[in-house]
Order: sequence, then structure tokens, then C-alpha cells
Amino acid sequence: MADDFLIFRPDDVDLSRSPLRNGVAEPTHVLGAFNPGLARLPNGNLLLMVRVAEALRDPVDGAHARAVRWTPQGYVLDRHAVSGIDMDDPRQFALKDRNPRLLGLTSLSWLLPVELSKDGGAIVKVHYDKAIQPSASFMDYGVEDARISLVGGRWWMTVCGVSAERHCTAMYHSVNGLDYTLLGIVLDHQNKDMILFEGKPGGKYMALTRPLGECYFAYPEDSPWLGGPAINMAQSPDGLHWKPLDTPGIRARKGTSSTQRIGGGSQPVLTPQGWMLIYHGVEKQGAVGVYRSFWALLDKDDPSKILRLEDETPLLEANPALTDPIAHQLYLPTPVVFTTGVADAGDHYIAASGEADLACRITRISKERFK
Repeated sequence: MADDFLIFRPDDVDLSRSPLRNGVAEPTHVLGAFNPGLARLPNGNLLLMVRVAEALRDPVDGAHARAVRWTPQGYVLDRHAVSGIDMDDPRQFALKDRNPRLLGLTSLSWLLPVELSKDGGAIVKVHYDKAIQPSASFMDYGVEDARISLVGGRWWMTVCGVSAERHCTAMYHSVNGLDYTLLGIVLDHQNKDMILFEGKPGGKYMALTRPLGECYFAYPEDSPWLGGPAINMAQSPDGLHWKPLDTPGIRARKGTSSTQRIGGGSQPVLTPQGWMLIYHGVEKQGAVGVYRSFWALLDKDDPSKILRLEDETPLLEANPALTDPIAHQLYLPTPVVFTTGVADAGDHYIAASGEADLACRITRISKERFK
């Protein structure tokens, strides 16, 4: 049995069952089926909550580019004059001469639950009837990058909601791992990559967060740290109301490849040594950067204490051999692997990742790797 493979690809999505059929008659295609949240279901099977980025086959219609937007009545197409936008990135366009930058997306993302076998090696069922689509104005341009954590017998799922109102983190909740209820916004504009710990350190919910922004300040020249986006932590009494910790979390270090940003990947899981998590580090290269997966170990009683930071040798890197059969669908200029969940499988972990912003990758990693 292979230990590193693609389990779900763009062509595995049946677009006749897409929520966008409620309003969008124009032909669409799957830009990517990737960045899946991962959870163990009550029946022992695994759940991938796959992000489906669905785009118009012809986004430009004459003198206008079109973006898909959700409304309570159905999906509509917004039109933007081509003369007023830059379209250098296949994932988005930018309005010219706007400060701060104003973006539009070439796709709209929704979430598709894909049930896998217990070992993650086979697809059991694709639950189109339980797909999650935008349902509020703060996510009318899409629901992205689910992360799922099992805490106290309940499944908590964070997503990134995209809209002109804000770019936020919203929370869903489930009692069975398959049917999710939206609870609303929990982190405001550009605070994303939120992932709950699978447990309650000190009796409180705890989560990784990653605020973004346009302004960062430099560390002293003799500091080991780089400035820029980093992983912070927050606590909550109820999973809905969050207070950031005063102490810094996981930061990019000078001399490593993570020169652009870092952010949370998998849900932190408790091991005998402490809380283990996989995170992504981005090396600045071109418009997108090179994404790799690294790991860290946090103190079991006080996760603000970082016991190990394995940020030099990647745990995972993009694997071009996996995407060779679907190379005609690649659209990113640089290698990307984006780990989004882990599941315990005895002597190893099953890690779920987005590969090349295109497909879902499963990797089995021995627990010896984390010692």
C-alpha cells in the first residue's frame, strides 16, 4: 500500500451536483479540489472536507471579467471592466490603482465532504447532500480551507469566509462529524488559519491563529526571529469567544527557508511528549512562494511553551510525481504542499494536505518521525 498519494482530484467532482447550479448557467470547471480538513468519524472512517474552487471556463466576457458571488436568492456574476484590473494571478485579479489592494476571485469555493476508509486509502462516499456553501454575506465570495478538531466528543470546524465585508474566520459545529451548523464569525478580518487543539489545555479551548496585515515591524538585528505573519494562540471558555495569548507563538527564524510567512496546518494533537502540530512555512519566490510543511511540539500543560521547532528539514515538500498524471491542470508557478489535518492510525499518522492547490494528498508518517 502506498504511503504518499493523491486521493481526490478535480475530475472527481461532479459539477452537475454543485451548489453553483443555482444561478450559474455558464460552463464551469474545478480549478482545484484541495486543502481538506481531516477528521475521524464515529464509524471509524475518515472525513475529508474538501475545498472545491469552482471557476467559470471563460471568466472574461468581452470587455469584462466576471466573478461568482452568492446571494440568498442564488449565485450571480459580478462584472469588472478588464481595462481596470490586473490579471497576473490565475486565482484572482486586482483592481488597478487602489490602495489598499482590492481583489476579486476567479473562482468561488465550497466544501465537499468526502468519506474515506479507515486507513485513508479509498473513497467510501462523496456526500454531495451535505456540501457546505456560502450562507451569509460575510462569505459571499466563498468558504475556504476547513480545519476540523474533535473536542469533548464534538467536531469544531473553522473556515475562512471571503467577502467584500471582511476576510474572516467562521465556526461550524457538528455532533456527528458529517452535519455541520454555522455558528458565525469568531475571528475578524484577515485572522485566518485558525485550528482548535484536540483537547482543552488548562480546561479551556485553545486554538492556533494567524493574523495577516500590511504592516510589520523589524526585530533587532541580533534577534533570531524574522518579522511578518506568524502563528499566534488564543483561548476560549466556550469555543466562540476568543482572547489572544499575550506571549508570541511560533515565529519564522532567520536562516530557515520560511522567509515569507508561516501558518497553522494540522490540528494540534496530544502525544506523550506534548502537543504535536504540522504547520506551513513559505519561502519567498515569485508571486505565490514555495510552501513546505514543518512540525512543532508544544508543552502539554502550557502550549505557549515551544518544546521543539523543527523548521529546517521539511516534513513534507511538494511531490511533482504525484501531479504528473494531471499536470495539464496545474496552474501555480511554484511548488506548494499545504497540510490541513492529521488522524491517529496507531503506529503512524495520516496527514491530509492540499497538493499544488489542485488535489488532496494523503501521506502516512511514522510516529517515530516525531521523536
